[in-house]
Amino acid sequence: MSLLVDDIGELFTADEDHAVLEDAALVVEADRIAWIGPASEAPAADERLDAAGRAVIPGFVDSHAHLVFAADRAAEFAARMSGEPYTGGGIRTTVEAARRATDDELRATCARLTAEMLRQGTTTVEIKSGYGLTVADEERQLRIAGEFTAETTFLGAHTVPAGADPEAYVDLVCGAMLEACAPHAKWVDVFCERGAFDGDQARAVLTAGAAAGLAPRVHANQLTAGPGVRLAVEIGAASADHCTHLTDADVDALASGDTVATLLPGAEFSTRSPYPDARRLIDAGAAVALATDCNPGSSYTSSMAFCIALAVREMGMTPTEAVVAATAGGAKALRRGDIGRIAVGARADLVVLDAPGHVHLAYRPGTPLAAAVVRGGAVLPATAPE
Repeated sequence: MSLLVDDIGELFTADEDHAVLEDAALVVEADRIAWIGPASEAPAADERLDAAGRAVIPGFVDSHAHLVFAADRAAEFAARMSGEPYTGGGIRTTVEAARRATDDELRATCARLTAEMLRQGTTTVEIKSGYGLTVADEERQLRIAGEFTAETTFLGAHTVPAGADPEAYVDLVCGAMLEACAPHAKWVDVFCERGAFDGDQARAVLTAGAAAGLAPRVHANQLTAGPGVRLAVEIGAASADHCTHLTDADVDALASGDTVATLLPGAEFSTRSPYPDARRLIDAGAAVALATDCNPGSSYTSSMAFCIALAVREMGMTPTEAVVAATAGGAKALRRGDIGRIAVGARADLVVLDAPGHVHLAYRPGTPLAAAVVRGGAVLPATAPE
């Protein structure tokens, strides 16, 4: 079946030129975009989606999320809002709950959140493990994550379990845990941070993961300046995520390498921490992505639109830069050329906004603007505009 999407008021392509086409149309064949051009020249198709003058953007690409868990940490959030500092130690609370949960309970949380994301226009999401920290629990978290996305990440090195020897735990992550988890993962990640894993430990985990066929990404420089960003660039990681505390050398490294700086403003919002300086990175020439970091402790949001608004208000990004970072930027952080942009040959993942332009994603924060969502060429039920 083919699908014509026409009467598009603004077609925001998120391509290299950030092209914006007016009074445009596009045609989808199967799951790919087959034609783009003026609405008056659109070829016929089997079905039609009338955008009614609304804006159309690529589906959001959320390249950093932790969705396999079983209980929230609302009390921890309330304590932070009352003035208690965030240390990252609450991860172990989620680990305990996730270990107690059944497969169906973990699956239900993941299903609820991915559906919530999709309704808001997120058509691709990466999902990490990291709330198991045993061989069996990490393996089952990845197995469940794989039911919802092909972008699965082994994060056994999320934190050191309570009472464990750090070096012995790193050996477990690099050995039996990796062996069990690698068949279910595409990526390997590590939380390189004070109180988690140091530079040498992170390097060991990423090197072992690469030897098992997993591509690296790094939780880097969230709470303090440290070795994470430069390690990510040195080993050719697809992304360095958080990038909140950066030295000039970190910024230079990101600007000179292929590693994407994935910024997660939901975490700063939820922990009352300083926001990353996106303007500094962009002006230096670094590639930037935005993602939700959706998790029960430090960023319990599934809204890419909310993160766009935060990036514009708090991080020095223009609305155009923020939408590109949430689409094409996320795709680059996943090393995907088929998503995150509207172009002939790209996967037909689209969002029809209930707004005349992409700027409204930042201009109208907190407003549900996804009037229709198309994923893989299929219009999602109950999302087509009237």
